[in-house]
Amino acid sequence: MLYFKPALLGSQGLDDRTLKEDKTSCLRFGPCGVGKKALYLNSFFLDRRFYIPVSRVQRVYKRVALSKGAYTRKGIFGAIPYLVVEYDHGQSIQCTFKHEEHVDAMLAEIQRRFPDMPTMSEAAAKKLAEARAAEEARYVKKLTQKAEESLETLRKALDFLNRRPDLATRLAADSKALRVNRLTNPMHKWAALAIFCMAVVAAAYGSYTWIYGLGDYGMQITLVGFALIFFFSSLNVLPTARNNRRALTERLEKTRRDVQTYIDTYPNFPLPARYAHPATLTRMIRSIREGRSQTIAEAYEDMKKVLKAINASVTVSQTEYDEIVAIKPMFLLEDYK
Repeated sequence: MLYFKPALLGSQGLDDRTLKEDKTSCLRFGPCGVGKKALYLNSFFLDRRFYIPVSRVQRVYKRVALSKGAYTRKGIFGAIPYLVVEYDHGQSIQCTFKHEEHVDAMLAEIQRRFPDMPTMSEAAAKKLAEARAAEEARYVKKLTQKAEESLETLRKALDFLNRRPDLATRLAADSKALRVNRLTNPMHKWAALAIFCMAVVAAAYGSYTWIYGLGDYGMQITLVGFALIFFFSSLNVLPTARNNRRALTERLEKTRRDVQTYIDTYPNFPLPARYAHPATLTRMIRSIREGRSQTIAEAYEDMKKVLKAINASVTVSQTEYDEIVAIKPMFLLEDYK
């Protein structure tokens, strides 16, 4: 494997030998990576171009920029995910990702390897604390013995599931990808193909004018710019070897098998593998604590009923929104069965 020494971000780095061993063995997530000693971050053109020792990192979190298309859920332009790393008490870097699930998977791996590292912004942490306080006010003060026993069982299962955040991240991402694929208008794929062809034409004509010295430098740069814009605009919609219904279905089935293998080691796990996500258990726990359920079976049915009733017109807290976005595609794929 070729090794290119990454540039240091921050005031204190790793020695060359440790850095080489850590980078070559790091887990890659899109253009970035997670090692045992450092995080590896991309520049605009190069993957894992920089590194920051874990000891210098204060906070890592996801930020999503939304275009008009993301709000309306129409068109091929959508959310742009970023990974933000704060380090050396005041410095920060923002890394652009093509796929949001890569950011989620990287954060899950960071949580697994470095459980004490904050993985949300200070503002988000403050809002989360306020939401939790408001949620506590809704809980029943004194539960029945049956409800307490059900809570204990669900909490133990939640703790077990939280030991493998990577599985939950994959399950949510793969379910969402397949759900989006099923909902995508076939006309959008044809439009994406047309845009991709425009990218090829712009790139070919730009290369032609450069090779034969036609036009000026500004025109050539403009053509290259158009080619890049058209290419990246169509990339997420065009069916590829990894982005088609069959491949997405196989990927989800593999993830479900991995989840099943993991929960098989837990006696009487309270959820089927297709729904085995911490957010599902969290919402079941909430159902019992708010007095809507007594048993695990009742909490499961109530959780599905509430989740099914939530649509775009319902206002929820940020915490609930994150839970819904993570697990609702899983239930929609299976029609809540």
